[in-house]
Amino acid sequence: MLARVRSCAVLGVDAYPLVVEVDVHHGLFKFIMVGLADLAVKESRERVGSAIVNSGFRFHPGVIVVSLAPADVRKEGSAYDLPIAIGLLAATGQLKGDAINHYALAGELALDGSLRPVEGALTMAIAAREEKCRGIILPEANAQEAGVVPGIDVIPVSTLVEACGFLAGRIEIMPYRTDIDAVIAQSQRTIPDLTDVKGQAAVKRALTIAAAGGHNLLMIGPPGTGKTMLAARLPGILPAMTFDEALETTRIYSVANGVKEKGKLIVQRPFRAPHHTATTVSISGGGAGQAPTPGEVSLAHHGVLFLDELPEFNRSALEVLRQPLEEGLVHIRRAQYAVTFPSRFMLVVAMNP
Repeated sequence: MLARVRSCAVLGVDAYPLVVEVDVHHGLFKFIMVGLADLAVKESRERVGSAIVNSGFRFHPGVIVVSLAPADVRKEGSAYDLPIAIGLLAATGQLKGDAINHYALAGELALDGSLRPVEGALTMAIAAREEKCRGIILPEANAQEAGVVPGIDVIPVSTLVEACGFLAGRIEIMPYRTDIDAVIAQSQRTIPDLTDVKGQAAVKRALTIAAAGGHNLLMIGPPGTGKTMLAARLPGILPAMTFDEALETTRIYSVANGVKEKGKLIVQRPFRAPHHTATTVSISGGGAGQAPTPGEVSLAHHGVLFLDELPEFNRSALEVLRQPLEEGLVHIRRAQYAVTFPSRFMLVVAMNP
């Protein structure tokens, strides 16, 4: 029996629709996955099998063929665990109902059937809305991030059993909607500003003028004069982010690696301060042989990029700042992909005399 499940895949800061097709028939056990899946996707065979059994369902002992379409685009990550599991249950007749055709799904499965968060939930919700889906089913940890997208129901689930119950119509789950006003009010209480700085009237005036006009800034002074402290307080005097700016910045952090703000709505202007040993790729973004990730110039989008000890930075790392400063974008082309990341920021640099 054949089943089709709708999902989304992330490339850069955008997402595109993806269809997970699952076909099962009798024979010696074999699990075949096609569609340019990387190692993390292929390992879903073990995660999905254990999650199905530990959730009280029956795992098909015959031949299982999973196709990820479009087949000519490389798939990476663990977000396809949930749609593969749902497709397998539907193909074996353990999950019935028409709702499976109207919702997109994404989520990583633990061996006990619980769901873990995935990257790119916000951009997946936007793609699902553009594909006219009724809603998107995501892990609970991704609900706040995706809940800001208007015009689509974000259904948070914590287990595979809960997702099946919702699709079968046995349980009702209210769509999650992020309280944007509450998130903004909470973040504004944690923003440092120039009230913490005693003295330095000339530098504070320069920061104020730069913030008002969106100018870049160079600070020269001996160690210990407060250059880093002053730069860190610049976002506190910048205008508040609009909803569109917050949405665009959150999309970048949603697909980034190693950022503590992942899974949250970004309503506070970013402040990024990479170490002077940062590589060119970490500044510009990209990565060879893997999914392209945004660099520091994109993580500082609509905020401040601070480079302390400017002369210590690698020259090639400084050269990649030219295009983002001129165009507000960074174009990255590798053998496997070509992506464009937004990167419009204020550049603040500091150095010793």
